[in-house]
Amino acid sequence: MTEPTQSRRPNIVLILADDLGFTDIAPYGSEINTPSLTTLAEAGVSFTNYHTAANCAPARAMLLTGVDNHLAGVPNIPEMLAPEQRRYAHYQGVLGNNVVTVATLLEESGYHTYMAGKWHLGSGPGKLPSQRGFARTVALADSGADNWEQRPYIPLYDKANWYADGQEYQLPEDFYSSRFLVDKTIEFIDSNLVDSNPADSTPFFAYLPFQAVHIPVQAPQEFIDRYMGVYDSGWDKLRQQRLKRATELGIVKQGVGTVRMPTTGDWDALDDERRRFEAKRMAVYGGMVEAMDFHIGRLVAYLKVAGQYDNTIFIFTSDNGAEASGPEDPHAFGPSRLTDTLGYRTDYETLGLKGSHNTISPSFASAAASPLAYYKFYVGEGGMRVPLIIAGKALPLKGVLSHSFSYVTDITPTILSFAGVSPPGDRHGGRPIEPITGHDIRPLLHNPADRVYGADESVGYELAGHAALFQGDYKIVFNRPPLGDGQWRLFNIVEDPGETHDLAQAMPQLLQRMLSAYDTYARENKVLPIPAGFDNLRQLTINTLHAGARTPVLVLLLTLLVLLPFYVFYRTNKVHS
Repeated sequence: MTEPTQSRRPNIVLILADDLGFTDIAPYGSEINTPSLTTLAEAGVSFTNYHTAANCAPARAMLLTGVDNHLAGVPNIPEMLAPEQRRYAHYQGVLGNNVVTVATLLEESGYHTYMAGKWHLGSGPGKLPSQRGFARTVALADSGADNWEQRPYIPLYDKANWYADGQEYQLPEDFYSSRFLVDKTIEFIDSNLVDSNPADSTPFFAYLPFQAVHIPVQAPQEFIDRYMGVYDSGWDKLRQQRLKRATELGIVKQGVGTVRMPTTGDWDALDDERRRFEAKRMAVYGGMVEAMDFHIGRLVAYLKVAGQYDNTIFIFTSDNGAEASGPEDPHAFGPSRLTDTLGYRTDYETLGLKGSHNTISPSFASAAASPLAYYKFYVGEGGMRVPLIIAGKALPLKGVLSHSFSYVTDITPTILSFAGVSPPGDRHGGRPIEPITGHDIRPLLHNPADRVYGADESVGYELAGHAALFQGDYKIVFNRPPLGDGQWRLFNIVEDPGETHDLAQAMPQLLQRMLSAYDTYARENKVLPIPAGFDNLRQLTINTLHAGARTPVLVLLLTLLVLLPFYVFYRTNKVHS
């Protein structure tokens, strides 16, 4: 493949959605209107077998370095690490100094580098994006925050921690996250363009990690209005509608099976008021996705006017699958008291607007991941398989699908390949570093049927005791309770992405080979065992207690909110037993 010359190196825009499910955008089967992303899909290749981490900070570490998240220092988000794990240097939940970001490598090669959005890879000395290769930044350091104002969304944080170019930053009064982040991206790009001849401008790398659609799910009223009534038929029908559309688009094969998660409720058993409320929760979600897409469209339009569009490569993806930690019923156990204490409301009329704290339920999260099983925090396909679109006028193929396996660590080497920058070896800047292990997937942009991973080449992953390994068309998966059964399962995820037919008994030799490969992965990537009784969300509650939550009432109410999904699970099992 011919390397680009210095004079024609492309601009690269890396767009990251937050907690976006596999079929949450129109090119992948959604009812949500996403014309900007549809246009990008028509201008390049959409990947149907792309996988990422099952939660955000580990995904971002791999995305920006090409190195497994355990070696990069981010085995889990820092908010969910146990004290026993934090004794180890590579279990701090912040990006280690033993890895180099793609931004650093591009900046060293002559690129302008910009970031606007959620960072969540550390805010201590040397950890902010302004110290990891990004020349201009405005960054949220936390796991999430309000989309309308500078306010934390959980009691773990005293405030929403925003930084600009390394300094604490105060958001403007007219803030809405998706609009603001695109405004800042345009501002950064525009500041360095050569007005007399844009073609002579230094190329740029712009990283745009949105807050959409992370909790709290919020959107402008005009976008919410477009989805009022759309979800009145409930989550089961939505899941089937998306499966049908994804099949028609070729995203999944005809006849794909699905698993109904035990956390999915009975829509018909709800009273009219609850159905009305649930439908609006999802309407806000749809509005938030479309609002993100609208502002992506503004960025594309700007690049066209600025004469930069033709020389820009766009990469769009999500950090992990759909978020299912929102309570089934926001008013169970008195969470209205929780939102009141934090200064939020959950009333129907203002749901999703400024001052409102909104989520979708585990039931609608399964629809967002349709037709896949599980969701964020679990290593089923619904937690790990997400959209990936690579687009640009210079690309050889337009509007095609690639069904070849790809992984989040592939993004950095692919970006470096576009820029004509050689990956570093095992040293950089006078110190040893972890080498990139991801693959350059540019060959798939020329021939989507190719494979960049050999049939016997494996990719492992672990999160808080949940584990998976991919090899060829197969995947072994271990999901812990309460939703998992603590057993290794084997699936052909090309034929059965819904993970409905366990092949462990039928293919025991393959299972054993892949288990051996996982053991090798865990050893080489320094995966630690989890403490006895560990659970992600329970640990979040404990860490909040240790951080000194402001009042005992907050601690109690946060605990109840965090445990709601587990209550739903056990109640559902009791009803069905």
